[in-house]
Amino acid sequence: MKKLILAAALLSATAVAQGAGPFTVTGNGQSFYRLQDAVDAIGAGDGTIRIAAGTFKDCAVVSGGRVAFAAAISGTAIFDGGTCEGKATLVLRGRDAAVDGLVFRNIGVPDRNGAGIRLEKGNLTVTNSAFRDSEQGILTVDDPAQVVTIRRSTFSGLGTCEGAGGCAHGLYIGSSGMLDVANSRFERGRGGHYVKTRARRVAIVDSSFDDTQGRGTNYMIDLSNGATGRITGNEFVQGKDKENHSAFITVAPEARANPSTGLVIDGNRASLAPGVTWSSTFVADFAHEPLKIGRNQLGPRITAMDSRN
Repeated sequence: MKKLILAAALLSATAVAQGAGPFTVTGNGQSFYRLQDAVDAIGAGDGTIRIAAGTFKDCAVVSGGRVAFAAAISGTAIFDGGTCEGKATLVLRGRDAAVDGLVFRNIGVPDRNGAGIRLEKGNLTVTNSAFRDSEQGILTVDDPAQVVTIRRSTFSGLGTCEGAGGCAHGLYIGSSGMLDVANSRFERGRGGHYVKTRARRVAIVDSSFDDTQGRGTNYMIDLSNGATGRITGNEFVQGKDKENHSAFITVAPEARANPSTGLVIDGNRASLAPGVTWSSTFVADFAHEPLKIGRNQLGPRITAMDSRN
């Protein structure tokens, strides 16, 4: 399998060397040397951009249409530091967007809010992708109709509270309709929360939150305005370098803008990393609505839930 992957990468590199750009619109076979040119070729239509193996400083703004960005070989198309509009590598305000197999790393902007993806309009599906060592992984604006779906992706070395506008986070979802995360990993946070969301409904399942190498981090999951849905089948480990270690998950700590009645938090496992001496709470409830806290496996010195004002 490794030989096949290497051969495919070499073929991709050879094609670029012979004059084909690394960004190919699959519907018509047009290749471009600039990602923005490939996006502009799709325009208001629907299209997929196939991205060859390589490391790129490119960025792009999608202003219309439905655009998918897909690595030719998952994990070999790396976007390193490029940003558009002082926001992100991909600024998305088309009808919908999809990202598959891409790596985003070293993303920073002057206001310390730089992201791999900035979603400003439409739905977003992210699969098999990685967000590393940046101020933020994915950031969205407020859109009550928006659905963000994330599968088999990694968020590592993200977050900061050094910006003038407040903290950045690994994943920050605005007031949207739905956040759906599965089979993904959050680790090595650098400030803020691993997941901060104001979505009305959430499904965060079968994922891991490893804070053992975190630095100055806060909550694992912050449901800022409350939410319904489920948080199930996840693994949580709280590290020893915390700005706030009082809870793993918070429900409506900023506002009760969304209903939280019936939110299911069940089948998760949580523990404190070796060397942690304090106690913590698994779920901090600011909503004061009937939550469904099921059977979670909690390590020593972790209380299941407390109610807060």
